[in-house]
Amino acid sequence: MQQRGVTIWLTGLSGAGKTTITQALEKKLRDSGYRLEVLDGDVVRTNLTKGLGFSKEDRDTNIRRIGFVSHLLTRNGVIVLVSAISPYEAIRQEVKQTIGDFLEVFVNAPLAVCEQRDVKGLYAKARSGEIKGFTGIDDPYEPPINPDVECRTDLEELDESVNKIWQKLVDLQYIEG
Repeated sequence: MQQRGVTIWLTGLSGAGKTTITQALEKKLRDSGYRLEVLDGDVVRTNLTKGLGFSKEDRDTNIRRIGFVSHLLTRNGVIVLVSAISPYEAIRQEVKQTIGDFLEVFVNAPLAVCEQRDVKGLYAKARSGEIKGFTGIDDPYEPPINPDVECRTDLEELDESVNKIWQKLVDLQYIEG
């Protein structure tokens, strides 16, 4: 199967549902025979960007590195699913320009909902001061200004979110309907 490469960049607060949507979309794409790679923010930090902290500069470096790998894969006909908080608009736009074939997905859930879903207890640690510079608490999250797709995970089912992204990929002729 000849396929076009594209990076599908899922951004949102911790606990918004990026990984959940990525896993479901990955399954649907693989089941349909597409070649793809997943770059999950937590996994990338453990392997590719180990040693980076959470300053703005380090976060930008992290996103640039994910963007570089995404660009290489995309230009070689691979569908890339990126699941990363990527809190700053400017760096997301920078990687979008670098990659070209890029779909920005805003995984949107209110902070209160993300805190309720917090399986790792990170929000509680940030609220208590144990973690400093936590996105959404004492470090900003800049929502996308004009995302290609917005998934309101507090209002829609997982299948709805996945199908929105799928349909956008079909509309842009990255995949077949």
